[in-house]
Amino acid sequence: MPFINHFDLLAPLYDRLFKSPRFEKLFTFLDLPINGTLLDAGGGTGRVVQKLNDQDTRVVIADLSLGMLRVAARKECIFPVCAHTEALPFKKGTFDRIIMVDALHHVCDQGETADELWRMLRPGGRIVVEEPDVQIFSVKLVALFEKMALMRSHFLSPGQIENLFTRFDAKTRIEYDGINAWVIVEKE
Repeated sequence: MPFINHFDLLAPLYDRLFKSPRFEKLFTFLDLPINGTLLDAGGGTGRVVQKLNDQDTRVVIADLSLGMLRVAARKECIFPVCAHTEALPFKKGTFDRIIMVDALHHVCDQGETADELWRMLRPGGRIVVEEPDVQIFSVKLVALFEKMALMRSHFLSPGQIENLFTRFDAKTRIEYDGINAWVIVEKE
């Protein structure tokens, strides 16, 4: 199957094409502000974390798309890193908070990504994974479109995402709103 880097192609227009969603729930689930470091795994152009500029939070974006990271690098207080989410170049326990917004369905191996996010999280930290709920018909259509566009997407249900973290000693919960679901994972 041919591989097309859709995100490098979309990068210059991404922030204009995909409007920033409301982030109040995400930031509430993250329990912000924190005086620490946040990882946006699969964070692309930084459209989510750019809203954190007024907080004492150091923000790192890890993404595979150099085009997206070039856009992110132009934004204040964001440190872009080109990396697979399955093999992040950081020491164990580097981050106080980790987010992955609308990106888990794009990674090569979701289980390895969950392992790596858990490894990166400090004790007392929190991971928030936001994904469209594939159990909803309109999201199923989006998933079908992404398959047809050769985007290599693989959507999981919120319960399947939660199960990626249950093998750890993690406290988890799922929150729903409209077509979105958030899986909140805490490391004690």
